Amino acid sequence: MNAITQNIDLGDGRQITIETGKLAKQADGSVIVRVGDTMLLATVVSNKEAKEDVDFMPLSVDYQEKYASTGRFPGGFFKREARPSEHEILTARLVDRALRPLFPEDYHAETQVLIYLISAEKDTPPEAYAALAASSALAVSNIPFNGPISEVCIARVNGEFVVNPSFEQLEEADLELMIAANMNDINMVEGEMKEVSEEVMMEALKFAHEIIKKQIQGQLDLAAKIEKANPKREYCHENNDEDLKKAVWDFCYDKVYAVASEHLADKHLRSEKFGAVAEEFIATIPEEELDDKKSLIKRYFHDVEKAAVRNMVLDTKIRLDGRKTDEIRPIWCEIDYLPSAHGSAVFTRGETQSLTTVTLGTKLDEQTIDGAVYEGSSNFLLHYNFPPFSVGEARFIRGTSRREVGHGNLALRALKNMIVRDESNPYTIRVVSDILESNGSSSMATVCAGSLAMMDAGVHFAKPVSGIAMGLITDQESGKYAILSDILGDEDHLGDMDFKVTGTIDGITACQMDIKVDGLSYEILAEALEQAKRGRHHILGVMNDVISAPRDDYKENVPRYMKFSIPKEFIGAVIGPGGKIIQELQKETETTILIEEVDEFGIVDIFSTNKEGMQEAHERIKKIVAVPEIGEVYEGKVVSIVAFGAFVEVLPGKEGLLHISEIAHERIKDVKDVLKVGQMVKVKLKDIDSKSGKMSLSRKALLPKPEGDNKNS
Repeated sequence: MNAITQNIDLGDGRQITIETGKLAKQADGSVIVRVGDTMLLATVVSNKEAKEDVDFMPLSVDYQEKYASTGRFPGGFFKREARPSEHEILTARLVDRALRPLFPEDYHAETQVLIYLISAEKDTPPEAYAALAASSALAVSNIPFNGPISEVCIARVNGEFVVNPSFEQLEEADLELMIAANMNDINMVEGEMKEVSEEVMMEALKFAHEIIKKQIQGQLDLAAKIEKANPKREYCHENNDEDLKKAVWDFCYDKVYAVASEHLADKHLRSEKFGAVAEEFIATIPEEELDDKKSLIKRYFHDVEKAAVRNMVLDTKIRLDGRKTDEIRPIWCEIDYLPSAHGSAVFTRGETQSLTTVTLGTKLDEQTIDGAVYEGSSNFLLHYNFPPFSVGEARFIRGTSRREVGHGNLALRALKNMIVRDESNPYTIRVVSDILESNGSSSMATVCAGSLAMMDAGVHFAKPVSGIAMGLITDQESGKYAILSDILGDEDHLGDMDFKVTGTIDGITACQMDIKVDGLSYEILAEALEQAKRGRHHILGVMNDVISAPRDDYKENVPRYMKFSIPKEFIGAVIGPGGKIIQELQKETETTILIEEVDEFGIVDIFSTNKEGMQEAHERIKKIVAVPEIGEVYEGKVVSIVAFGAFVEVLPGKEGLLHISEIAHERIKDVKDVLKVGQMVKVKLKDIDSKSGKMSLSRKALLPKPEGDNKNS
């Protein structure tokens, strides 16, 4: 099929093969990336023309894992791949964030990148190769792209960096970073760490970049063999009016600079004042020309606003809201705000606010993960919600957005390694952050509020965690730059970097970085990390004034927990036929009971907000698994009466015969004269037949002997 291939050596015995020209040939670009038995198909298609009035890059990136790749059926009723899982969304975002900044600014044709996992080895995380596949598809196409790029996963295992580690290696790692770069610069980072230092993180970035350069060279070598990839297609997606552009700059720049210099903390007031400058210019345009020029004016004014704000910060080292470059916005926190929640906190920093709740549940509340490659369960969930009112907007809510999934995952990774899992913390934990106000760093507010809320709930939490978003403004010509701590929404939008860092007093727990410019040096990155460290420590100080360690005990409405073991052979007796016994027990005692077989024992977990019910369930299970002992006295229930005696249940499911001669010292003609079905009666276990296991009981052995009766009982 005239397939063209290129090999890339990972340096540890593994080899990546990129193949094109064999599959999906009607796409603008398509490749197969293979490592061992793991194979990804990536395609890219871009329309020849841009739609009218589109002044941005309409790029979509999707990643899907085919269940057939691991020889499995999809779950659910329809048995086919449906909407993307959170894992697939997160992988697509990693690729999107690495690619998007490198398309030409004036390229506005709708572009779609699709990546499919079509074959998978169980111990090879495929997402580490998704960005390489996507970039390779672009490289062999004629679509304009300032790449290639690639992406690698770096883990630190026993002090050594490992490239694209296995699942087993990830379990042992204290650092896991997904890093993307072009030939010259890092442009995307995301990952989690177990309190590592800033220096270790910088080492990981440099190590990754050397590996990425080899993968980029492999793409360049492959593209050189593809005729249609050289040169890239010509396009014209922007119409410009240079006279209008100059008029906008001449009229607006100084006015916008002046508004920026007012250092208004209220973002809505600041936005209104910037908007007033634009409206003032629009008023100078003849009405008959306005319809044709309005979209161009909007674009040019955005460029003016961006330049004026950036220059103001670089000139004065004072930011839009009047802060110094390393100054944190005012913070206030409150815990236990919601009396009925298991834990809650409000964290407010400037105009960004998170109301976060914690709910503690049982093993039954764990999230089942049933992906093509990933299977298992999760007992820590973190959900991030961004309603439109948080930014003063009214719009339809159409389910959870990819941004919400991404921000929630970052906060989860920041907090999860600080949760202490021991016998006194068996809970499934759900943290929910509702953003009530937003003006930058809402994901970092989620981290801070989540840490506070879990300590308020009494979750066993090793150390408080705070988070901060760092920004950057650079001027390539002059070499000036300003690193900004705790960025505003405008500073994120108009700046060159969004670098989120979370951690404890002792080290970094997670990070996420997106860089929008070329030429960011390692020295600037190191300086940003050090400035972020000071900011994190400041925020931790404010948080610690509210709560610095978990509550000594859980709140009254949190399910209490009891754990004990029973012999394995009694598991069936506790569960009962079709689960009848355990279901009745849970209903009658208002508890949740879980039994798991571990080695030679059944491990029983009892959860309940009713302490008396939990204790009753415990006692009843103890009776079910108890072994009758000769000579012991039991209070049993008469379950049936026969001519020669009565059968008494001395322990759950264990009955013995109380012979008519053992009911009383005196002679009894009819058992029913003394006992009734359902009656509770104390009996002594006299004997257990060694062959049949039948039990012989006595009631008269517990009754006082009549006077003058010297016979043995």
